[in-house]
Amino acid sequence: EVHLIESKIQHALKNIPKAKAALTAARAAANSIYIGPLLQAEIDLQAGCLSTEEKDYKTSYSYFYEAFEGFDGQNDARAPLALKYMLLSKIMNEKPEDVPQLIAGKLALKYNSRNVDAMKAVANAYKERSLHKFQEVIDGEYSNEIREDLIVSTKLKDLSNKLLEQNLKRILEPYSRVEIEHVAKLMELPKDHITRKLSQMILDQKFNGILDQGTGAIVVFDEESEDKAFEYALGILDELDGVVDKLLDKTKELD
Repeated sequence: EVHLIESKIQHALKNIPKAKAALTAARAAANSIYIGPLLQAEIDLQAGCLSTEEKDYKTSYSYFYEAFEGFDGQNDARAPLALKYMLLSKIMNEKPEDVPQLIAGKLALKYNSRNVDAMKAVANAYKERSLHKFQEVIDGEYSNEIREDLIVSTKLKDLSNKLLEQNLKRILEPYSRVEIEHVAKLMELPKDHITRKLSQMILDQKFNGILDQGTGAIVVFDEESEDKAFEYALGILDELDGVVDKLLDKTKELD
């Protein structure tokens, strides 16, 4: 239990390596002695939280599901939290269409709440790839439910940025050069915000283009096709090297 508390503290401090090390120690201790189902569920919940930090949402869902079953079996008040994180993992793993099915499941039905409704609204907005609907959910009706949970708010902020990038790429796709102000109008977002985001995407090599500050435009470059000539040349040289080695071996045998 001490190792589990240490893991939670290190996680809160954003020291993920130490949080993982403490959790590993907690799980090792749990395997050597008998622990109650609630403590095991706590360990699974923490393991799921750390998996989300590594963006391994498939694994995090598995841990949250185990935690949910553990808490639900003991009628523990933390079961809805595990359910909420299960839904979050599905959304982050690009499977928002699975959320309604999970909510309608036999175990989840008795935990309907505003937190569950918030995740359902987020899933619907993300499924439609609608940035405005997504922001309305986060900043509007369910803002309290989302902001009060640091894990949920942080992950949904990442998802909002991802959605913004996807929408920008989709809008810029047919252009070779377009004014940033026009893009901002299409996105219904401030020009400065779009400019900053495009600059970041270019620096992160997520978008192939340049900003023309003089004219206030974005110049879009065609995606460069990968040149395989160098790779093929290396392969041929390797083959020739092998042939030469075999010829040398044959020469030695003749001598």
